[in-house]
Amino acid sequence: MKIVYHENDDILFIEMSKEPIVRDESLSWNLNISYTADGIGEITILDAQKSGLYPLQIERVVSEAA
Repeated sequence: MKIVYHENDDILFIEMSKEPIVRDESLSWNLNISYTADGIGEITILDAQKSGLYPLQIERVVSEAA
């Protein structure tokens, strides 16, 4: 898994797989999911910080799950 945040453009890119993308789907104007033959390959979120989706709160999620 690879997570990249492009600060200048406020874009969050999450790569889940390096397999070839076979289909893209826009769920809303700022959320795009790319699929491989086996499932989700990439997620791209525009205006990530403005939408409250970045910075990721991984530590909080993990601690709440324990």
